[in-house]
Amino acid sequence: MANSATAYKRPPVYFLGIGGPNFMENTAHPAYTKLSEVGREITTKVKPKAVVVFSAHWQGGPNQILINVAEETNLIYDFYGFPPHYYEYKYPNNGSREVAEKVIEKLVGTGVEVERVQRGLDHGVWVGFMAAFDPEKNPLNVPIVQVSLYHNEDADQHYRLGQALERLRDEGIVIISAGMAVHNLHDFRKTRGTGATTPYAFSFDKALKEAATAKPDQREAKMSALLRRSDAREAHPSFEHLLPMHVSAGAAGLDVGEQIWTFPEGSLSWAQYRFGDV
Repeated sequence: MANSATAYKRPPVYFLGIGGPNFMENTAHPAYTKLSEVGREITTKVKPKAVVVFSAHWQGGPNQILINVAEETNLIYDFYGFPPHYYEYKYPNNGSREVAEKVIEKLVGTGVEVERVQRGLDHGVWVGFMAAFDPEKNPLNVPIVQVSLYHNEDADQHYRLGQALERLRDEGIVIISAGMAVHNLHDFRKTRGTGATTPYAFSFDKALKEAATAKPDQREAKMSALLRRSDAREAHPSFEHLLPMHVSAGAAGLDVGEQIWTFPEGSLSWAQYRFGDV
């Protein structure tokens, strides 16, 4: 019974579809509303002790992971050509050396090469967190530690990265990956204003759901196979927005994935996933 109680208290793992900088001002967008709902679920029901987050916009080396050990974290405005006020946004947050060292311990214990760095949060995190964890309406109020992806397109390696961190959940730490289920900005510019959604936005979104919600003993193989689909390079000309999902799926352990919500739009999909019970 003790083991069951411990397992029941484990927080779920999340994958959140997060848009570009203009997303944080597009409060009428359905994805903004859904992110807000998931964020409130996390703050009011899951109540994590800390958040470990992966972003599509931070990659380490081909075989090295970078970990932010800064206690105080500013924002990184890693985008160009937006109105001046976009570079004045603030998102109150703090890191945690203690939590970062827990991450490092788990990774080094499985043979992962890591490097400690001091940096801020990139927009792949804070733009979406502005919607999910509004500082005034739904503040997160726990440390946020960002961990990089690998600088490669190896789905299995990213899945194993998630597996290495699964036990963090036993300590009340929520693992969140931020990316997009479908992400082709080149085609998005072509479809903008037309109301059309590309066929691959639907087909790849469906395939991702089938893989992510598969039985845990089949999930890794199905997630890996996604990158070999004929529509994979249309849905993701580069895979950095998809690979965070592999991290979350790996960290899920024996928990089954659930698609919370999806919304193919143009050449994007805003799907959100949860692995494990609330």
